[in-house]
Amino acid sequence: MRLRRALPIAAVLPALLLMAACSGESTESGDKKPKAGAKSTQSAEEKEAAEAKRLGALDTKALETVVLTGKTAGFDAKKIAKSEVEAGRGMEADKKVCQPLASLIGGFTHIPAVSVVHRSLQPGEATNATVGSMWLASHSEDNAIQVMKDLRTAVTECPKGFKTLGLTYGKVEGLPAPKLGDEAVGYRITGDIGNQKMPMTYTVVRSGGVIAAFYGVNMLDAKKAAIPEPVVQAQLERIAGAKG
Repeated sequence: MRLRRALPIAAVLPALLLMAACSGESTESGDKKPKAGAKSTQSAEEKEAAEAKRLGALDTKALETVVLTGKTAGFDAKKIAKSEVEAGRGMEADKKVCQPLASLIGGFTHIPAVSVVHRSLQPGEATNATVGSMWLASHSEDNAIQVMKDLRTAVTECPKGFKTLGLTYGKVEGLPAPKLGDEAVGYRITGDIGNQKMPMTYTVVRSGGVIAAFYGVNMLDAKKAAIPEPVVQAQLERIAGAKG
């Protein structure tokens, strides 16, 4: 069965990665771009590390040590090219309250993080039609709590969906969330991709200041689209280990 190889590119990162998107400014992010001509004695990595330390967050190097890589619980987690990841920035919803949903479609949180790392998720068994992606976003704990609060509001206030970058997401519905981490949110968004309806399932979990987001799609059965709980649990255990 070769079903998963026929799935559209949106099955890996739902932002439709061929689109160019603008990078948003951050009050917290370590991935700010310096102004043209600006001189600095610190590298971008050093600045990010200093900001992470100030906020009690994890920098990119630290996130890379804890993010799932390789085979875990029936899925294979692989790095995603930076150019594809960056294509997901700037997903602006036409309704402000829906912005947390639009940002997560692009692979980022609506409140910019100190650092973010991404992985694609491919099933190990050819008969498993669920594919997707995941990412970790490290914030101050206060900002991570606000991310989850705003996300819950968006799921409640945007049942009829929204538009972003010319794409229509016509339905948003809350789903049961796993009892993992400090708090979790589950939901499904139905995207209109051409003439095709694409139900996309999200599980978003907070562990301290780290937001772990899992996206899945199953073109045969939307009820089986969520990334399985053992994968989520394995990732949370690695995060907990990093926090000591």
